[in-house]
Amino acid sequence: MEIIVVKDKFEGGKKAAEIFKQEHDSGAKVFGLATGGTPETTYEQIVASDLDFSDDVSVNLDEYVGLAPDDEQSYHYYMQHHLFDKKPFKKSYLPDGTNLDDNAETKRYSQVIADNPIDLQLLGIGENGHIGFNEPGSAFDSTTSKIHLTDSTIKANSRYFDNYEDVPKYAYSMGIGEIMRSKKILLEAFGKNKAEAIKAMVEGEVTTAVPASILQKHPNVTVIVDEDAASLLNLD
Repeated sequence: MEIIVVKDKFEGGKKAAEIFKQEHDSGAKVFGLATGGTPETTYEQIVASDLDFSDDVSVNLDEYVGLAPDDEQSYHYYMQHHLFDKKPFKKSYLPDGTNLDDNAETKRYSQVIADNPIDLQLLGIGENGHIGFNEPGSAFDSTTSKIHLTDSTIKANSRYFDNYEDVPKYAYSMGIGEIMRSKKILLEAFGKNKAEAIKAMVEGEVTTAVPASILQKHPNVTVIVDEDAASLLNLD
C-alpha cells in the first residue's frame, strides 16, 4: 500500500488526476468512480486536463435507493454535473435507484461489473471505515447489495440535504469482493474527521468492523491523504 501525503485536498486532487492519466496512458479502459465531497477536486482536475474517455467505460460505486437520475441529490446527477457533462465516457454505468426490486437490481449491477473488469477504482472512506456504502460488518466477499445505511453515514450525508429526514436510508452499492477485483485502487481522504478511519485502514487489523482494512490485502493500492487525515499514521 503506497501512502502519499499532500498538503490539502487541492494538491490531492491534482495528484489523483495524474494517476488517472498514468493509468489511462498505460491502457486502462474501465474506471470505477466514486461520489461525495472527497473526489470533487479530482474531477475538477480531470475536467481541466486533456484526458479523453470517449472510448472508455465508467462504473460507479453506488446510488441511493429511491432517487431518480434527475434528482439533484442522486449520484447520477452528481456524476453528470462533476464529470460526465464535460468528459463523457463511451458508456457509463450506475445502479438504478428507481428499481425497487432489489434482487433484480443487485443481480443486474453485479453482471455489469463482471462484464466490465475495473482497471482503476477510485474510493473515498467513511468515518466508520466504509468503502462504497459497505458498512461495518459487510462481508469481504460481498457482491452488489442493498445496504441499510448506518446512522453515522446518514448524519454525514445529511449536509447535502435540506433536512436529516430527507436522507435516503438505503443504497445500492458495489460489494467489497467486487471492489477488490479491481486491478488498481486509488483511495482519497481529506480532513481530521477521516484520520481515525485511515489509521485503522492502514495500521489496524483486517476486520469487517473496518471494511476498508481489507485493502491491506490488495496488491496495488495507492492512498492519497492530506496532512490532517494522515495525522495519526506512523509514517517514520
